[in-house]
Amino acid sequence: MKDNFSSESDKYARYRPQYPLKLISYITNMVSEKEKAWDCATGNGQLATKLSKHFTTVEATDISKEQIKHAHPGNNINYSIQAAEETSFPNEFFDLITVGQAVHWFNFEKFYAEVNRVLKSQGILALIGYGLVRSNKETNKVIDHFYKEIIGPYWDWERKYLDEKYETIPFPFEEIIVPDFEIKLHWTYEHLVGYLRTWSAVKHFQEKNGKDPVELITKKLKNSYGEGGEVVFPLLVRVGRK
Repeated sequence: MKDNFSSESDKYARYRPQYPLKLISYITNMVSEKEKAWDCATGNGQLATKLSKHFTTVEATDISKEQIKHAHPGNNINYSIQAAEETSFPNEFFDLITVGQAVHWFNFEKFYAEVNRVLKSQGILALIGYGLVRSNKETNKVIDHFYKEIIGPYWDWERKYLDEKYETIPFPFEEIIVPDFEIKLHWTYEHLVGYLRTWSAVKHFQEKNGKDPVELITKKLKNSYGEGGEVVFPLLVRVGRK
């Protein structure tokens, strides 16, 4: 599993979108027993925090010490630094396993072997991601040009799984078809710019060129987006039962 998000993890916690409660309710309602959940690659713990309202205990893991340091606290959330592909959890331990915006970084074969080891029979695995941010027509043009032309060469190859809507990742489980979900938010211009700066390709560009690529589009982005507006993220969801 790659770690692209330890640096500036406080910005990741501040600017990344939150998962909608409708999605959380839909997934948790699939689980008959709500004793233990594992939020794998928890990042800032936003998904773990929502799961903690439904489960007795939530184990939240990440390989990034910095991400864990900025995670949301919770009385029934246990944070630990562990790789997705190898954990210290007992066999058949969890009723639900979730991964938010991270499974594309994993070694699929090893992770799925770990899922099969620690997930209870009839337990649920939910892989969640979100696609490219959308807004008004002119803003979309600016973001698309930035995404493809300016920082396009700096994306890790695994990004393709998000572009392909998680449809091409291996998924060796009894799949449950879920309805379409989306994240819809009102963001200020500053929040949108802050979000763009959390992209891994932006960090790679900075490391290679010594400058912030977001500065190349701020004028056009401000003209098209204004002081604030609506942003929409299409959610990518794969759910399976062991």
